Amino acid sequence: MTSDVMHSALKRSPGTSLHRQMFTVLRDQIVRGQYRAGAMIPKEEELCAMFGVSRITVRRALADLEAEGLVEKRQGKGTFVRLELPAMRPMATLGYLESLRQISDETTVEVLDFERPLAAGDIAQLLGIEEASPLLHVTRLRRKAAVPVMITETWVPEAYIGEINQSDLETEPLFELLMKRGIRFGRVAQEFTAIAASPAQARLLQVPPGQPLIGINRLIYDDQQHPVQYLVVVMSPERSRVLMDIAVGAMNTPATGSIVHDAAA
Repeated sequence: MTSDVMHSALKRSPGTSLHRQMFTVLRDQIVRGQYRAGAMIPKEEELCAMFGVSRITVRRALADLEAEGLVEKRQGKGTFVRLELPAMRPMATLGYLESLRQISDETTVEVLDFERPLAAGDIAQLLGIEEASPLLHVTRLRRKAAVPVMITETWVPEAYIGEINQSDLETEPLFELLMKRGIRFGRVAQEFTAIAASPAQARLLQVPPGQPLIGINRLIYDDQQHPVQYLVVVMSPERSRVLMDIAVGAMNTPATGSIVHDAAA
């Protein structure tokens, strides 16, 4: 049985091609077992009718599924879910600092911008410092296996950074440089959003302008509850996701997060 979404025509939207929309729907249905291992995917003409797309779009979506190791084409028979699917994606098992170390170990970094501006507006307010206070502002691009996966932009009050320079950040992650300077991290307040890729973000992440991206805004405090870093992370949901593992004892605390609606009442 398939979900109702399979029977709804796809809609063109800025930054998201029809074949990638179709790929995402089919991939999720395969992963969730709606199409079981060995099952046949509907024929091309059926998929055209289900999604309201052309045969070319269907073939591109199926090709992407095949490239992901989810389906295989059998000459004269059709397209089938592979009997041996790729290993299940890992769940959250690491703490905050451990996850940062893993990202650092698994990716390469390119420092795109390194500057020492004066704090203003929201940045000064978030970091709890006076307007015109000196800051470190760094923009970096991380790649995994040569594929761009993450843009990070961070602001740190000058009082915490000392003589950190651009070459330091090309060889060592910022959180470790801060820890070497005696910073002990206490907590992280973070916000998850969805944004449309700007032309600059699209170029760096190699996605179409306007494509939906994951946005994470993190305000990081030391063990004395002073804000020491404001971090903005931008990622493509086709390549990255956010994992969380919340203990039962923390389920009724702010650690689980909350949903905020910005729509006017």
